[in-house]
Amino acid sequence: MAFKRTLVTSALPYANGPVHIGHLAGVYVPADIYVRYLRLKKQPVMFIGGSDEHGVPITIKARKEGVTPQDIVDRYHTLIKDSFREFGISFDIYSRTTSEQHQKTASDFFKKLYDKNEFITQTSEQYYDEEARQFLADRYIVGECPHCHAQGAYGDQCEKCGTSLSPDELINPQSAISGGKLVKKETKHWYLPLDKHEEWLRKWILEGHKEWRPNVYGQCKSWLDLGLKPRAVSRDLDWGIPLPIEGAEGKVLYVWFDAPIGYISNTQEACAAQPEKYGNWETWWKDPETRLIHFIGKDNIVFHCIVFPAMLKADGSYILPDNVPSNEFLNLEGDKISTSRNWAVWLHEYLRDFPGKQDVLRYVLTANAPETKDNDFTWSDFQARNNNELVAIFGNFINRAMVLTHKYFDSKVPARAALSDYDQATIQEFTDVKARVEDYLNNFRFRDAQKEAMNLARIGNKYLADTEPWKLAKTDMERVGTILHLSMQIAANLSIAFEPFLPFSAEKLRKMLNIDKAAWEELGSIDILPAGHSINTPELLFEKIDDEAIQKQLDRLARIRKENEMKAYKPAAVKALTNIEEFDKADIRVGTVLECQKVKKSDKLLQFRIDDGMGGRTILSGIAQSYPNPEELVGMQILFIANFPPRKMMGIESEGMILSAVNADGKLVLITPSKEVRNGVSVG
Repeated sequence: MAFKRTLVTSALPYANGPVHIGHLAGVYVPADIYVRYLRLKKQPVMFIGGSDEHGVPITIKARKEGVTPQDIVDRYHTLIKDSFREFGISFDIYSRTTSEQHQKTASDFFKKLYDKNEFITQTSEQYYDEEARQFLADRYIVGECPHCHAQGAYGDQCEKCGTSLSPDELINPQSAISGGKLVKKETKHWYLPLDKHEEWLRKWILEGHKEWRPNVYGQCKSWLDLGLKPRAVSRDLDWGIPLPIEGAEGKVLYVWFDAPIGYISNTQEACAAQPEKYGNWETWWKDPETRLIHFIGKDNIVFHCIVFPAMLKADGSYILPDNVPSNEFLNLEGDKISTSRNWAVWLHEYLRDFPGKQDVLRYVLTANAPETKDNDFTWSDFQARNNNELVAIFGNFINRAMVLTHKYFDSKVPARAALSDYDQATIQEFTDVKARVEDYLNNFRFRDAQKEAMNLARIGNKYLADTEPWKLAKTDMERVGTILHLSMQIAANLSIAFEPFLPFSAEKLRKMLNIDKAAWEELGSIDILPAGHSINTPELLFEKIDDEAIQKQLDRLARIRKENEMKAYKPAAVKALTNIEEFDKADIRVGTVLECQKVKKSDKLLQFRIDDGMGGRTILSGIAQSYPNPEELVGMQILFIANFPPRKMMGIESEGMILSAVNADGKLVLITPSKEVRNGVSVG
């Protein structure tokens, strides 16, 4: 059906940390591209965002820091909101789930379903921490994952393998608060009976929305085929929205129930603030002529395709989502992004390290978007795409076209004379771009759409390279005028085509071209800039990113990786008990390395010549892989065992054993005295 308006929601980022590139690639960049595209087409659209501020992880962070949960969400809500604004994510509203409007909307939503008997109650045994004297939410329970056997899996999900869990599935569950073992106690909760909604959900999704992305459709089908079960909407917790009914003291709305209602409350807030612009909020949520689109990551598919629609259907007055274009996950340098391990590129830090380069990251994340499978972000690819595509293709064409126009026609768009066959072919090629970009955007294929927009710059580059107006300027200025006229039309087209993808660069280009924001219907036209139109002084649209800037980011990740290895390192088990008499048998002494070199035909052995205070000795040690530059060890004092019997290895006699320790990263580290001592002294 034809829709009159579109409501776009983006998953509410959780306010216990900043936003990273995985969030951007999975949700916010594609959502912003789509919204900017609809605005260019002058279609009514509202873009809803906000912070998700309830739930257990926030209480855990607050407890660790010794502050209140409100302190945590206030800090990160502001950081996230400011980062989005600086990055150009063009929300119509960015609010939060601790707002008064949301508290009221969520409470009223629950109460309406409660009054309609849409919930069931169940008394069940749940884990209770006797030391902390409280029931534990799933995130407060940790143990061994039953699937991948990773330690530290949460009671609702294993972060290593991504599998959704229940606390009962964990092996050796323990309290994340006290670290102690758990007991089970009875508690009463309210449940949304998803099984009651299974029949219509199956028909609505599996028959009515076969156009959804395969990852979305497939995950929904898997859940439906397994059979839906009642899901608790309340939690034993002191942080959240209290259940607005008697007999529910100490219970709050479960965050999965509370958070998606934030889309509704934020819409209400926007409409109340600007009724002349947005009208009545119910038009956006209850009019069948409104199209509802949810942009989410793959970990939220079930909530937005099954659970939230069941909530809306239970109310009975709301529209249901028309599409849920979910992306897969983005990895970082071959490793899964993890907030707990600080393995991420944080948006606020990127904006600090690469000022003015918001569009570079937008471009790279879109070009590498995990639309159909998990994908990988690397800093080398980031640099290459900037230097080889944005600078060398897009920026190069704009600079050449504008500089030539400035040089030969005093910064005025020249007149167009008769068109050659090659001109006509080029025009046909770039006028076809509009239909292709539009088709990709309408089908949420943002990676292909941006690639097609970049093809327009490639067409322009090729056109200038093939026609060589700088050579023709000596003999045929009329022909040069036609070439540059068409080149400037391509430049104007690029300012439209890239507006959804690179809004800062598109605005800069329009200023150079001396035009206001152009409308989508002009894309493909060869008459955007009339002859005689004055353009401004050309500037570089993009600049190269040097190796030093990239190495700085790689060094940062290397430090983080090392820190994580150290944190994860567990010392080997203590060996069997011994005594001082046995220890005294080992004659440990101090020596200075006189020479050190690799042993030929061995990947592991280094040959040391040691000043042992007794005339010197040779010792072989299997630490070559930990010390690739053995000459750097010359002059270092080390510890060695002097009374091991000589042993031949690789034809060389070794007279002792050098002491080393295994670091958390698996590398061997030589043991050295803290101060210089005389060679040959004993250690004991």
